[in-house]
Amino acid sequence: MASKYPTLTDADFPPLKNDLLLRAARGEETERAPTWIMRQAGRYLPEFRKLRESHSFFEICQTPELACAITLQPIHRYTGLLDASIIFSDILVVPQALGLEVQMLPSKGPHFPAPLRELVDVARLREDVDVEKELGYVFDAITLTRRELKGEVPLIGFSGAPWTLFAYMVEGGGSKTLQEAKRWLFSWPEESTRVIERVTDVVVDYLVGQVKAGAQALQVFDSWASELSPRHFRLFSLPSLLRIASSVRSRLTAQNIPIPPLILFAKGVSPSLFPELAEAGYDVLGLDWATPPSYVDRTKVAVQGNLDPNVLYGDRAGVDREVKAMAEEFIGQAKGPKGWIANLGHGITPGVDPENLRWTLECIQKYSARR
Repeated sequence: MASKYPTLTDADFPPLKNDLLLRAARGEETERAPTWIMRQAGRYLPEFRKLRESHSFFEICQTPELACAITLQPIHRYTGLLDASIIFSDILVVPQALGLEVQMLPSKGPHFPAPLRELVDVARLREDVDVEKELGYVFDAITLTRRELKGEVPLIGFSGAPWTLFAYMVEGGGSKTLQEAKRWLFSWPEESTRVIERVTDVVVDYLVGQVKAGAQALQVFDSWASELSPRHFRLFSLPSLLRIASSVRSRLTAQNIPIPPLILFAKGVSPSLFPELAEAGYDVLGLDWATPPSYVDRTKVAVQGNLDPNVLYGDRAGVDREVKAMAEEFIGQAKGPKGWIANLGHGITPGVDPENLRWTLECIQKYSARR
């Protein structure tokens, strides 16, 4: 079936003025660490909360003009301090594309009214997902936002990792134990794997579509990697992560489309898995705040992270001290950063004062500058 979305190239957009993130993702030395913040377009910003007063969460995700406006909010507020934007969306648009209803409830977060609790529930998933039909609004938002950025910074696209998405689809929302998802893994391992593979098919199509729409980097969020032992991660998450990297690369290569940097953020994953993740086909490994960069072979892969998000609740002296320590850990004895993208170790939280983030970004620029 012919695509209704044309493949867009750099020539279709304003020239990029700031390529720090793209260079760092390739492992290059940079004059300072490029910086972006997970959830940088979010509830801590008063302008975000104002827009949310008149629009539901998924209405914003599904309306390209609104998603674009939200994506640009932190870029406009922190001019010169952020080196990338990330399209405003949610990892749970993929389960929606598969036919599941997802709600975003105030003060509770994501909720699936009818999760996959038993094997018979798998029949409710769409057999063949037309990603352009189901998620074309994200592609439209990416194209619009790339143009509206006017080349100021690159635009990152993203998806949830299949294991994390599967866990949400079975749990029906957030969970402290993932007991339902693990009941699936340990009762029906083969069936669980088949569902994860179906999710992977959609994720690959989705990420390729984002690149064709104008995304200049891609991040895969395996937010619940921490909930799997190394053995179970190798069984239920790693195969899909490998397939995403290899399939996205091969699909883009077959269409003569340049491959953007691929970032993998497997939060809380066992350090014993880093040698395998460094060879998994991603250019950058994102690190949470409990994972030092020394765990990663940086001759093979660039790194991203990893300030504790709660540092942003500290006073200015505390933020300054912690950012300095982070920079020293990532840069070491070198004269400046190489293959390091500065970020938090997870998403920024709603209670942060936006001016504390500004100070954090200023400190990152100060302490990561090449000497």
